[in-house]
Amino acid sequence: MTPPEQGTTKRRALVTGASRGIGAAVAERLAASGHSVALCSRSGASDLASKLGGIDVRADLSTADGVEAAVAEAEESLGGPVEVLVNCAGMTNDGLLARLSDEDWEAVFATNLTSVMRTSRRVLRGMMKARWGRIVSVGSVVGTIGNPGQSAYAATKAGIVGFSKALAKEIASRNITVNVVAPGFIETDMTAALDDAQRTAALAQIPMGRFGEAYEVAGAVAYLVSEEASYVSGSVLTVDGAMGTG
Repeated sequence: MTPPEQGTTKRRALVTGASRGIGAAVAERLAASGHSVALCSRSGASDLASKLGGIDVRADLSTADGVEAAVAEAEESLGGPVEVLVNCAGMTNDGLLARLSDEDWEAVFATNLTSVMRTSRRVLRGMMKARWGRIVSVGSVVGTIGNPGQSAYAATKAGIVGFSKALAKEIASRNITVNVVAPGFIETDMTAALDDAQRTAALAQIPMGRFGEAYEVAGAVAYLVSEEASYVSGSVLTVDGAMGTG
């Protein structure tokens, strides 16, 4: 088989959780590669979307109606079915399980895991018809190694891996790949909230001795949605400075 020419195929992409952090970095990277990008978030990302020549889609992906509205708007604005889906939307409700309410648990699952299922299921319509697609979901090293006080978050991130591996097998014959990027500690608003003691403790777990940058995660996503990654599916690509190797 002849390798695809690099940088020649531009796709319609939907990035969720795109208003900041990893999601924003992914949107920037895909736009820089020439893809048409719809940036979806609950709060909106109009300034970034305008800068990138993309589409600002505001939706609450924790609900079925929100997912349907988001994908429908993205497809209408982009001029066709979504070809690349990157699930970055996420939240935490940290706390020891003994004190964690059902409502807090369910909110994390609705945003982090159920939205991934619904959004993936929705975009599959166009991908299966076209017999081409890329789905990448952002997990976390916490989904593999766990973290005290993050039982709900860790469970959703582990769930993303199982979901993605199963879906990858279901739709492989349609030339649609499904993968996970699992970051470690990345310099985002979430890690900026850590106090000095928490930051020191986190750094002690990272063999590379530093937090990662959002663009480093975006680079991994960019590879997985590329033509060159056509034979990579059901995989988990960790971007964690070797944190999860122990």
